[in-house]
Amino acid sequence: MNKENQAKIIELVKQAKPLILQEMTHEKVTEKGAADYVTNVDVAVQNYLKEALEKEFPEIRLIAEEKENLGLNSRKSYWILDPIDGTTNLIRDYHLSAVSLGLYENGEITFGVVYNPFTEELFYGAKGEGAYLNGTPIHVSNQPEFKDAVVSFGSSPYEKNRAKELFPVFYNIFMNCADFRRTGSAALDLCYVACGRQHAYLEQNLKPWDYSGATVILREAGGVITDWENKEPPYLENSDILACVPQFREILQHLIKNRSDPRPGISNALQMQKNNLQISKDTNADFSIFHKIS
Repeated sequence: MNKENQAKIIELVKQAKPLILQEMTHEKVTEKGAADYVTNVDVAVQNYLKEALEKEFPEIRLIAEEKENLGLNSRKSYWILDPIDGTTNLIRDYHLSAVSLGLYENGEITFGVVYNPFTEELFYGAKGEGAYLNGTPIHVSNQPEFKDAVVSFGSSPYEKNRAKELFPVFYNIFMNCADFRRTGSAALDLCYVACGRQHAYLEQNLKPWDYSGATVILREAGGVITDWENKEPPYLENSDILACVPQFREILQHLIKNRSDPRPGISNALQMQKNNLQISKDTNADFSIFHKIS
């Protein structure tokens, strides 16, 4: 996508702000499932961008959260849209929500925009052209030691049956990093890794619109993103996501794989880093409580 079209897309996304604020004055909330909501704001933003994108790029079909997405073909091009990533935050007036839009072409995301209308932060990136926050180039952190890392995670609130598997992973990581963050917006978490505010983000079973738009932003900022098996995300399907600065990827993969026994043996993973990091040996947690809850 050329610079002129990139600028058009960025402007279209920014123009969603007055619509969001207007729709919030008479907010209507519908529950789609457990802890999963849609509001009139989501619908209005999706309808606006669908119409605008079809007008400018009629040959590119839209994949979006609040619509059926059938008959997808990995050889075709698509816009992948989350009209409001962080709907629960929006409902609670917790200003960590974003419009996330990615362009899928030839099996990858080549252009992405993530816009938080409440903070006026607009992240964007294009393949081979860098990543930016409000026009200023961004890059991931060069923090050398994992013990000083800030890691963000998603708790999969729509699938609480995953907690028995997930929380031992989070404990394992938490005991070896500086601290955790939980924003409630996958797109913003990925962008926060991209601009150096956080060093990693992980979550299971994210939908394409949750992660696609921010993927190219993170990669162009020097970050890495894979599924939990170190494979390329599928983009048109749900995926577990691990995104981080490159120097922490192997350590995080090791900590995820050793979720069932979060005890030593981790020292081997430290050989992977050039800085002789020391992961804490105090990771002997008792997770029997998860098995007592039904």
